[in-house]
Amino acid sequence: MDTLYDFNLVDFGTPAYDETVRLRRDILRIPLGLEFYVKDLSQEYDQLHLAGYHANGDLVACLVLKPLPQGAIKMRQVAVRADLQNKGIGQLMVAASEAISRTLGFKKMVLHARKNAVPFYKKQKYKTSGKEFMEVEIPHFKMVKDL
Repeated sequence: MDTLYDFNLVDFGTPAYDETVRLRRDILRIPLGLEFYVKDLSQEYDQLHLAGYHANGDLVACLVLKPLPQGAIKMRQVAVRADLQNKGIGQLMVAASEAISRTLGFKKMVLHARKNAVPFYKKQKYKTSGKEFMEVEIPHFKMVKDL
C-alpha cells in the first residue's frame, strides 16, 4: 500500500463518519442538486465506512460497503476529493475495500457505477452485468467482481 495514504474503517455516527458524509455530499450529491437526509444516513448504521487519509491526516477519499446476502458486498458512495482525482487514490481505496471484504469473508463485490466511471472499474477487473439503468437521474451499470 502507498505509504502516503492509509485506509481505515470508521464507525457510524462518529466525527470521522461525519467527515466522510461531507466529502460524499460535496463530490456526489451537490453536483446533482441532491442532499443527504437523516432517513438516508440512518440506514447506514450497519454498513462499513472506509476512509482514506493522507499522511498529513487529511481525509482524501471514502466509500461505503453494504453487506448483501450470499457472500456479496456492495461498494457504494465512492468519493475522492476533487483536487486529488485521477492520481491513483481511488484505485488504492478500491483495493483496500476488496482486501477488507475478503478478510471479512465476502466472496463477491457488487457496485452501481456511473457510466463515466465504468472504464475506471474495468481497469480494476470489474465486469458489467446487465443493461444500463438510471439511478439518481444519471446512467449507471451494475458491475461485479469475484473476490
